[in-house]
Amino acid sequence: MKIKLPVSVYNWTTVIGATLAIISLFMIVFLFVVSVFIQQGSSYLGLIIYIVLPAFLVAGLVLIPVGMIAKTRRDRRQPHEEPRWPVVDLNKETHRNAFIIFTAGTTLFLLLSAIGSYEAFTFTESVEFCGTICHSVMRPEYTAYQNSPHAKVACVECHVGAGSDWYMRSKLSGLYQVYSVTFHKYPTPIPTPISNLRPARETCERCHWPSKFYGQKLVVKKYYLNDEQNTPWQINMAVKIGPSHSAYALQEGIHWHINPDVAIEYKASDAQRQTIGWVKRINRTTGAVTVFEDTEHPIEKRQFDSLQTRTMDCMDCHNRPSHNYMPPQFFLDQAMAAGRIPTSLPFMKKLATDLVAKEYGTTDSALAGIRGGVDEFYRTGYPQVYEKNRPLIAAAGRVIGEEYGKNLFPEMKVKWSAYPSNLGHMEFNGCFRCHDGNHKSAEGKVISKDCNLCHTIYAQGNPASLAMSPLDAPLTFAHPVEIGDAWKESVCTTCHTGLNP
Repeated sequence: MKIKLPVSVYNWTTVIGATLAIISLFMIVFLFVVSVFIQQGSSYLGLIIYIVLPAFLVAGLVLIPVGMIAKTRRDRRQPHEEPRWPVVDLNKETHRNAFIIFTAGTTLFLLLSAIGSYEAFTFTESVEFCGTICHSVMRPEYTAYQNSPHAKVACVECHVGAGSDWYMRSKLSGLYQVYSVTFHKYPTPIPTPISNLRPARETCERCHWPSKFYGQKLVVKKYYLNDEQNTPWQINMAVKIGPSHSAYALQEGIHWHINPDVAIEYKASDAQRQTIGWVKRINRTTGAVTVFEDTEHPIEKRQFDSLQTRTMDCMDCHNRPSHNYMPPQFFLDQAMAAGRIPTSLPFMKKLATDLVAKEYGTTDSALAGIRGGVDEFYRTGYPQVYEKNRPLIAAAGRVIGEEYGKNLFPEMKVKWSAYPSNLGHMEFNGCFRCHDGNHKSAEGKVISKDCNLCHTIYAQGNPASLAMSPLDAPLTFAHPVEIGDAWKESVCTTCHTGLNP
């Protein structure tokens, strides 16, 4: 039976719109079946299913009435009389068929729109969408995230969080990001959006309960020197993240800074909050206030009032919780300690450090340069070692390249030095931003630089002959290389740049 439709339907604009809508709907259903039942999909497939094809579907549906209206207006200009408004008469077969098709089509479209809108929302909130759609731009962040302690936490949990207001902020910000990526307006490296981050109490503290305190934590760190033997150096320490006894709760330890009875306020003179010249400690129980000022680099009076006064929270120390780019010194030491990079090859640590420190234009050229550099070093400098250990040398070059690819991204100019990490004090000042011995109060109090405030060393030295502390007294730190008392008189970053032990 032939279905009769109104005359206004028969025009090229409506026919093209209907064809486009039908094809788009078919492709959406087909690809949806592929992604769900056959379980073959990716972020790009989701982009096509929930964003690109629905746009073509809506465009096609819009063309249908546009064509009908245009044809009706053209017909009106003919000599015979036509009513000014369309008349729907269900007693007429053509009107009845059009009404049934319109009603059924609208119902189906609304149903699919509801499902599609939910799927589109879910897709845009997914880790794959955040990390892979803008592949070259977001590759450093996505790679670091996958190797972080928060690899199972979705991006939106921290970058958006709960609530419609922050959701709208993130989507409006996302529009500018799309523009920036499309027209290559983004900087390299992309700066950390410090001023736009949501407060830690609204993100971090949804999982990390601040009222729950923890005791001290035993940490074993293993390093390798840049000598011919790749001499190992080990430090066993108790990191005082919590109190010495559970009864003291947050009264002691590093997490004292988030004690609810205490507020720490500060002013930083730089955008990355690395130079802190003013600190205020407020005892919320007694009301006592102590102000500390940096005596070496004080904040100028004319600048003071213009600087933000920030209350310290988790993010002031844990500022790289998911996108931490490790310095070569750290990721090479870890790979050597794990046995992935051989320590039996002479000058392995120094060679690896020198190779990853070079400037490369692309990741591919870096990997090729590292593999070639390792091979050439032993082939020309240690021919006998080379002949006996070719597979080991080749494997070393490959692993060094793998570790490089997790932490350095030359296309985006991303590396450890571009993103300061405040958790510690080796390659960045971190703790020493305040605990440098230079922040003093008018009463003569000083924010101490004493190492034992945060950790206690129980053993250190070459693993073959570790110096052990007695039970009642910690060891005094011994520098792996003899530098006298220089380590006491300056901060670690004076010498340590992430490229040396």
